[in-house]
Amino acid sequence: MEEKVLIIDFGSQYTQLIARRLRELNVYSEIHPCTHIPVLDVHTKAVILSGSPYSVNDGILPDVDLSAYRGKLPLLGVCYGAQLLAKQNGGYVVPSKIREYGRANLKAVHSSPLLADVPLDSQVWMSHGDTIQDIPENFEIIASTESVKVAAFKIKEEDTYAIQFHPEVTHSVDGLTLLHNFISKIAGLQQNWTPAHFIENTTSELKQKLGSDKVILGLSGGVDSSVAAMLLKEAIGSNLTGIFIDNGLLRKDEFNQVLHAYKNMGIHVIGVDARKKFIDALAGISDPEQKRKTIGRVFIEVFDEEANKIENTQWLAQGTIYPDVIESVSVKGPSATIKSHHNVGGLPETMKLKIVEPLRMLFKDEVRNVGTALGMERIILDRHPFPGPGLAIRILGEITEDKIRILQEADHIFISELKDKGHYQQVWQAGAIFLPIQSVGVMGDERTYENVICLRAVTSVDGMTADFCHLPHDFLGMVANRIINEVKGINRVVYDISSKPPATIEWE
Repeated sequence: MEEKVLIIDFGSQYTQLIARRLRELNVYSEIHPCTHIPVLDVHTKAVILSGSPYSVNDGILPDVDLSAYRGKLPLLGVCYGAQLLAKQNGGYVVPSKIREYGRANLKAVHSSPLLADVPLDSQVWMSHGDTIQDIPENFEIIASTESVKVAAFKIKEEDTYAIQFHPEVTHSVDGLTLLHNFISKIAGLQQNWTPAHFIENTTSELKQKLGSDKVILGLSGGVDSSVAAMLLKEAIGSNLTGIFIDNGLLRKDEFNQVLHAYKNMGIHVIGVDARKKFIDALAGISDPEQKRKTIGRVFIEVFDEEANKIENTQWLAQGTIYPDVIESVSVKGPSATIKSHHNVGGLPETMKLKIVEPLRMLFKDEVRNVGTALGMERIILDRHPFPGPGLAIRILGEITEDKIRILQEADHIFISELKDKGHYQQVWQAGAIFLPIQSVGVMGDERTYENVICLRAVTSVDGMTADFCHLPHDFLGMVANRIINEVKGINRVVYDISSKPPATIEWE
């Protein structure tokens, strides 16, 4: 087991970013809600207290007992974490006269290992409604800004530090330097958590956990389930069976392309053609949520039928990743229930399979890095995220085979041109949407009344927020021209320039 940093989450929107920044420094970190802090173990080498949307004075969050860490492990309080440390030790935390949100600059930086190589006037990001007005006698101020006297402090005689700003966001220019100072100079972590290290440890743990048991995995052709499959193949070889279901709502030629890629990766995969079953079940359904539920139900039926053909299976593997785990735990909630079966939407109780999730502690970019280290094909690793219900939620309104054909052709042109013209890698997610309207057009000398396709392409880091991608106008014009000329049934193409929020990436 590797060294790790425990991050205690008080509900900040930036908590995941702290973990991501530490991972960038090759340090393993885990996030746990302040309502369910794990028992301290020998592998925990440092603790970070996150920010929060709440005030230390309003009693919404528990008054966490920090005696298990104080003076025993290096500890860093960030924003709310700093205010909590101050208040618990007799300091005075008051509402800010003016809410401090946005960029600030360090106007006084005192000698401290935490702030080594952080220059005077370094830009930091403030986001807090309270201010530490007075600190206890055993605290010393190590940084200030023009409007915040206690921008950073240290507790004397122990490796406990706190900062009133957020080093994890990119707006804090030297934030990564500060975090590096904390985990390296103060906590002395080895910074050896790499993809190769993860693969070695995980395959070893999987071998021990699974032994000679048989495992089935529902594959989607996406990055997460594919990397999970490769790790399991490394650990248990032929005892892994993947099931890849064609629901008739995949991209053009995707079923055969993905099956071919899995074959080249040496993964035993059963391809299931269930197109008719899904399309028949979706007949007459227009409501997006009903589409999802119908697809989930039919998927379970098909998956269950195929899984039962494989005798003596004990485990169901899933491509669950760390954001799935984190987002299923509420800071204010009464329990730390982790969502299960997230890839397949729930399985029949009669299957009684145990769950194995080899990627459950990785972020998306880390999953790709592990896949690269495993030598996986780029056709899988470079794929954009694709919704589980597939094209069903990109066809607004009722689904028909003709609409699927039209959308597959339009989408194929768009994605192919993104790749051919070198734009694919700059886009987080892209696709075409079949709109439930028709418009007047002129093709040749004839009046047409045909369908409208909307193109959608966004940039993002993790999909939680997204901006529309500023693709060149001549590129979009060329794609629109190809779609109108080559896809029968389309006479108009539009481009979605909304961001998330307020819009979502998908239309349904």
